[in-house]
Amino acid sequence: MKIQLLFFMLVYSTALAFGQEQITFPSLDSLPVSAQLYVNDNTKQFMVLFHQAGYSKGEYKETAPRLMNLGYNCLAVDLRAGGQVNFVQNETANTAQQRKLPTTYMDAKQDMESAINYAFEKSKMPVVVVGSSYSASLALLVSKNNPKVKAVVAFSPGEYFGKSVSVESQLKGFDKNVFIACTQREYPYVVTLASNIPANLKTIFKPQEAQGEHGSKCLWASSPASKEYWLGLLMFFNKINDKK
Repeated sequence: MKIQLLFFMLVYSTALAFGQEQITFPSLDSLPVSAQLYVNDNTKQFMVLFHQAGYSKGEYKETAPRLMNLGYNCLAVDLRAGGQVNFVQNETANTAQQRKLPTTYMDAKQDMESAINYAFEKSKMPVVVVGSSYSASLALLVSKNNPKVKAVVAFSPGEYFGKSVSVESQLKGFDKNVFIACTQREYPYVVTLASNIPANLKTIFKPQEAQGEHGSKCLWASSPASKEYWLGLLMFFNKINDKK
């Protein structure tokens, strides 16, 4: 009954009450990073949300309030490698372009590290890192051996960095619980990508009733398989929260 109720809250409702605040904090190179802070309890851990290529923190405009029902505050972050989505501009990317700073995927890694540090300092507790597409791969890389990270949720990770970085190789020695979600088409590729993550730490999820959506768009209500993804995510959080 408890799982059924929480699933209903995740899919059909938003957080009962929370405060939203637009904030900025410095990246490692001092670039101001824009983010949306969602807080309903200052004593709770944070889920730090990162978008896919060409997007902004608006990728989580619909889903962040629902993710809070899992028992976390949320921080949705604009990375310098991005654009706009859901009518939300990526302010970090705009500022980086104005300052003529590089905005490759790997350049965004420092923004993610700074966001993790910011959220950790807010709660003094390890965070859950959520990534989408290229930021899902970076989420895995920045979380490995990072004591400020509790777990990772990676939507459609891949080898997005050319020959400079092999994500599969870098995941040797990975030490966090991780939920990796993908489409049916992406599944064989993702299994290979995650092959170096210990089996007891990883959950790889693909939908059964539809092809699925790339990145965290799979959670949007417009995604035909969204309820499947939400249920898989709920089961993962039940698992990691039981280990507190």
